[in-house]
Amino acid sequence: MKPLIILTGPTAVGKTELSIALAKSIGGEIISADSMQVYKYMDIGTAKIRSEEMDGVPHHLIDILEPDVAFNVAMFKDLAKSAVEDIYSRGRIPILVGGTGFYIQALLYDIDFSEEDSDSSIRKELETLAEVKGAAFLHEKLREVDPESAEQIHANNVKRVIRALEYYQLHGEKISTHNETERHKESPYDFLYFVLTHDRQVLYERIEKRIDQMIDHGLISEVDNLLKKGYDSSLVSMQGLGYKELIPYLQKKCTLDEAIYVLKRDTRHFAKRQLTWFRRERNVRWLDKSLVSSDEEILKEILNTIDREWSLQK
Repeated sequence: MKPLIILTGPTAVGKTELSIALAKSIGGEIISADSMQVYKYMDIGTAKIRSEEMDGVPHHLIDILEPDVAFNVAMFKDLAKSAVEDIYSRGRIPILVGGTGFYIQALLYDIDFSEEDSDSSIRKELETLAEVKGAAFLHEKLREVDPESAEQIHANNVKRVIRALEYYQLHGEKISTHNETERHKESPYDFLYFVLTHDRQVLYERIEKRIDQMIDHGLISEVDNLLKKGYDSSLVSMQGLGYKELIPYLQKKCTLDEAIYVLKRDTRHFAKRQLTWFRRERNVRWLDKSLVSSDEEILKEILNTIDREWSLQK
């Protein structure tokens, strides 16, 4: 089996800087495991790494799609697998970096997303129900039949809510049960799975500070420009954190303070859901930043683990 490194953790924990240092140390290239950084023109709200910050390290699956493309986990898996093989072809090590746990799981265990598991008539019925009754109503329907999925999927992520309900109606089985079964497949990779974490209060402070910086750096203008380009608020991309919360402000449905409050609250909740997901994963190695004095110590721990597990020469 070929080597694969995963470096993940909740939003704003500090994955980007550490991933660059790690890639430079082991001759790696980075694959973004982020559901939003694939989109062009969406830079500030996604905390997308800038080219000058990459420090010469190749990055994959960033800035490759227009915002009107409905990016999903099946597309991610296919693109990520191609990137992995491309990286191997140069004798380098792929490092999967990002906070979308389901995407990581999809690549790591080569989960099958067959179109046979879909039914357009059921999907259309559920889409109509969402339009008429609203996203919250549909999410509550999911909670009734699959509370585990409802806990993992935000009500605003209508597409994933519909997919979970569709799967249940087709198979009479919860998609969370299916995903749990898939999670216990053997990985085709010789992987090391690192989860970066931090003291909860410190993490929340980092989230709030990051959002304040995003606002200062022009996030409102970024969202406004996307709307002016014709990218509708119903698009999958525009439902991302940092975008869906500011659209009501731009539509004069709330104040800026109210929009920022909701964004900070929702981002904290998102970080909590991310941590819950990673705790359920197998063979995870936790790296707690609150227990060390610097990122250099975290990097050293990762490199020591790589040396021990793979006998790589630094």
